[in-house]
Amino acid sequence: MSHRRTTTAVALGLALTACLAAPSSASAASDNRLGTRSLAAVLTSDGNTFDRNWNDYDIVTEAVLAVIAADTDRNSPVRLLADGRVALTAFVPTDLAFRNLVQALTGKRLADESDVFSAVASLGLDTVEDVLLYHVIPGATITKAGAVKANGAQLTTALGATIGVRVYNRAVPIIELRDKDPNAVNAFVNPHATDVNKGNRQIAHGVTAVLRPWNL
Repeated sequence: MSHRRTTTAVALGLALTACLAAPSSASAASDNRLGTRSLAAVLTSDGNTFDRNWNDYDIVTEAVLAVIAADTDRNSPVRLLADGRVALTAFVPTDLAFRNLVQALTGKRLADESDVFSAVASLGLDTVEDVLLYHVIPGATITKAGAVKANGAQLTTALGATIGVRVYNRAVPIIELRDKDPNAVNAFVNPHATDVNKGNRQIAHGVTAVLRPWNL
């Protein structure tokens, strides 16, 4: 598969341009004291099957596995999600988020996760790869506490495009992520699905919508 917009060097996070507004806003780039369990290991630990729970992450997991399986040259940066030695932060859309994306693109509200995945895959694996990479912040392990302090930040993703952060400081802080599609509903971090895989170099936060790196 081609890799028009990404390079392995970008995904390795050797540089994280304007990751957060201030150094205190994140738990730093790679911390050797953190564990090396990968996000791929966490996401596949539930048996990795389509089900009727729209609030878990079966579709994004299958998308990652599909990109890796098609990557015969073994140079896709998506593979880094399976390498726990590499520090990164991922914003992981729920199955419902992908269902809503497919409905927005096609006008159809599909009933089964497998059908939603097929619709996503029909966009082409290059597009799927780019969308996945747009959800990954390379080179930094950003905890929820760090994200809450990141109001106004522009996070540079493994795709190269940025995500804007807006934090609403209420009793429970609300973290909004602003993507590159001006017509899309913005994603929010699910306050009940943060710091997945905490204690390791790779960490994830569940989000309510699929982030779009361009106008889909």
